[in-house]
Amino acid sequence: KEGSESKSKTPDLAEFLEKRDWSGAITLLEYKRQGSSHDVSNLEWLAYCYFHAGDPGKALETYRDLLRLESDPDPTCHTLCAACLFYLGRYQEAEEEALRGPNTKLQTRVLFHCAHKLGDENKLMTYHQQLSDSIEDQLSLASIHYLRSHYQEATDIYKRLLLENRDNLALNVYVALCYNKLDYYDVSLEILGAYMQRYPDSALAVNLKACNQFKLFNGKAAEAELRKVHKNAGSSDAFADNDLIRHNLVVFRGGQNALQVLPPLVGVPPEARLNLVVHHLRGGEPLEALKLVKDLEPTTPQEYVLKGVTHATIGQYMDQLDAEEHLKLAQQCFQIVGSSASECDTIPGRQCMASCFYLLRQFEDVLVYLKSIAEFLKDDDNFNWNYGIATAASGDYKTGEEALMSIQSENFRREYAFTAWLARCHIMNGKARLAWELYLRMDTNDESFALLQLIANDCYKVGAFVYATMAFDVLERLDPNPDYWEGKRGAAIGAFQMIVAGQEPKESLGDIINMLRNTSNPQVEYIIRTLTIWARDNDV
Repeated sequence: KEGSESKSKTPDLAEFLEKRDWSGAITLLEYKRQGSSHDVSNLEWLAYCYFHAGDPGKALETYRDLLRLESDPDPTCHTLCAACLFYLGRYQEAEEEALRGPNTKLQTRVLFHCAHKLGDENKLMTYHQQLSDSIEDQLSLASIHYLRSHYQEATDIYKRLLLENRDNLALNVYVALCYNKLDYYDVSLEILGAYMQRYPDSALAVNLKACNQFKLFNGKAAEAELRKVHKNAGSSDAFADNDLIRHNLVVFRGGQNALQVLPPLVGVPPEARLNLVVHHLRGGEPLEALKLVKDLEPTTPQEYVLKGVTHATIGQYMDQLDAEEHLKLAQQCFQIVGSSASECDTIPGRQCMASCFYLLRQFEDVLVYLKSIAEFLKDDDNFNWNYGIATAASGDYKTGEEALMSIQSENFRREYAFTAWLARCHIMNGKARLAWELYLRMDTNDESFALLQLIANDCYKVGAFVYATMAFDVLERLDPNPDYWEGKRGAAIGAFQMIVAGQEPKESLGDIINMLRNTSNPQVEYIIRTLTIWARDNDV
């Protein structure tokens, strides 16, 4: 009998709070509310649980019920309402509501955060000066440092607090967050482990671990970790309705469902806007990306980089009168990141400086930065694209050819710029035949015509006269421009000289003569007669 009574005993509120079972606590408190709707203590705990369960809307309703119920309500409820409004993104209302509350440290912290969100630097500094050395105030200060991308300053505060309060395990999560932002993903994982040993089902900790694994490994490893949140949530709805999880799943899955998930989330996690920009850029929609960054005032390196990439893409590939202005804006964004004290010695920082000089066509300077990070990115197609073109533009065609040939991406290989630069490298390295084969694989269009011009002129420059003749011959047939005949004539005579000197096989002479016959210019007969006489005299 005692056993059955024990099993049927209703857990009390303290048990739910100890287990952080907010759903169970809310169910209990709502049940009690039905019997006593004016129980102030019950409502206070209910609002508290709603807030910690991630439902600030319900918490706000409950705190406002408290303000209406009592003739002389606790003014702190105004401050608590302000906290709920802040989490709902209603920052102006949150500030106004907080000012109705008493002058407390909590009020200062709420106003401090509102000032940051509203971009009021004067108020931010005012409230900053009012912060004390209490744990809560220092945590608030550290979070503002974090939000303003001052990750090292935030880390210093969190680590100091952790040394003074080793039992506050959640501080490990904050330190791990900072190390994640500082790109120390393995360190972040290690520090996070101390918290997850105690709370392995923490949604925040599991999500952070997944983000670290995404950076260290791949999206599949990250998603597998994130699925633990789904398992612990107990229902697919709880998993699917979490904005942060939905956002991260899009990233882990390489942009899958980005247009369905990310637009409503822009501004919720700050990264949502940036990841939507990435999606549009990868999808060849730079104008859509521009809409998202046009009015963005960058504050983080990532924002500067994406704004720079967007303007650079439009400036290089879009046929617009203001292309020069786009390229100038891109160059400025890259320079700001690459020259900043926090980024100048990082791989992204050096890539930014390289991009800045790339847009200025100062390729020697580009190589100073790219060579310093080459060993870390030797298998990266984006790096090899920039490195290959920069080295070729600087005259190092051998290295340029090697870098371009190492590119695996079919999208890159389909770019005309890739084909043109690779063809030039082949020619300059004495492999004109490979350049001609690149042309033969192309469809007939404006790009193939441009490549023919490149092959014709470059082969002529380096003395690959047979292939120069072939290219000028096709150009002349496509466009009877007198310049093409002059090029063809010079290349044909150059090829003949090389045959006479034994530097080209004699069998090539027949091809040269046949190509000359494609031209109706009166000079052709004299040239052909000269070549034919030599061929007869030399048993060709």
